[in-house]
Amino acid sequence: MALRTFLKRNLFLNKCPLRISQRLSHFTFVPDTVSASEGETQRMNLFQSINNALDLALTQDPTAIIFGEDVAFGGVFRCTVGLQEKHGKSRVFNTPLCEQGIAGFGIGAATAGATAIAEIQFADYILPAFDQICNEAAKYRYRSGGIYDCGSLTIRAPCSAVGHGAVYHSQSPEAYFAHCPGLKIVVPRGPIKAKGLLLSCIREKDPCLFFEPKILYRSAVEQVPVKDYTMPLSKADILVEGDDITLVGWGTQIHVLREVCQLAKDQLNVSCEVIDLVTILPWDKETIAQSVKKTGRLLIAHEAPLTSGFGAEIAASIQHECFLNLEAPIVRVTGFDTPFPHMFEPFYMPDKWRCFEAVKKLVNY
Repeated sequence: MALRTFLKRNLFLNKCPLRISQRLSHFTFVPDTVSASEGETQRMNLFQSINNALDLALTQDPTAIIFGEDVAFGGVFRCTVGLQEKHGKSRVFNTPLCEQGIAGFGIGAATAGATAIAEIQFADYILPAFDQICNEAAKYRYRSGGIYDCGSLTIRAPCSAVGHGAVYHSQSPEAYFAHCPGLKIVVPRGPIKAKGLLLSCIREKDPCLFFEPKILYRSAVEQVPVKDYTMPLSKADILVEGDDITLVGWGTQIHVLREVCQLAKDQLNVSCEVIDLVTILPWDKETIAQSVKKTGRLLIAHEAPLTSGFGAEIAASIQHECFLNLEAPIVRVTGFDTPFPHMFEPFYMPDKWRCFEAVKKLVNY
């Protein structure tokens, strides 16, 4: 059966106001650039920039180790390809299929003085490690009165929608962990940010969760500095300055919001300010608040479900900080409160059309 016929019969696209081509691709990647002062650059996609960061970490830190399911041969997304051959089997090695064990081993290794870099093969499967991460890693320094810590622990995990991942390979679990003091949670939007932020996490003295939007592994390509560099955690990026509405997101959703920004300018003559939160925990409240005090309107978009998604924390905090500046209620455009669907993924996603409709309502409130 032809794909178009299948979609029409099963997704009722003949009744949908958007064409099939619009629904099958929910974003267009917008690359970042760096100044010439950053030195030599190399064309890299997201997984290559992560591989480059991991290679640098292993080269410069003799205590650094990388471990997880299938990382020895490069991992399912090739982020660790070639690293075992270069750095040895004692520093890049496979683990049993046991996320709780991976996290527990990482905590022990970091506590003993190693720089531990763990990979959870998919973020959807990080939940068996939840107790180890939240009750052990996040609290180790506090529980020991500062005598011990596992701050040199970074846990990487591919997250979010990929177009065909269905219920167990598409989830965005960042909000589960954002409730836990003691962790840092980071989501990059592209290769340049991924390399710098991952190196910052690896060298950070608090345990870090590094969620990588897997749809960007090959679709996101930028000219990435070859040198070793880091980028600040807990600092949001203002990507587009504007005066009428603040648009906040992270990861893949940033590229959706940049398209929405252009649609609002072209069709509504509305000036949007686009902000990448970058770090979920601790998040940059000041940058968001200053923007909303200027624009008076806030739209937050993320792929995770609506209820208790991290957008709810942002909305509550900004409502408290900027109540007298708001011209309209804060709006969230998110995934729905359902398991992540396979066939209906195009309708689940907070795509540019859903976000654009929310912008129109904010403007006309």
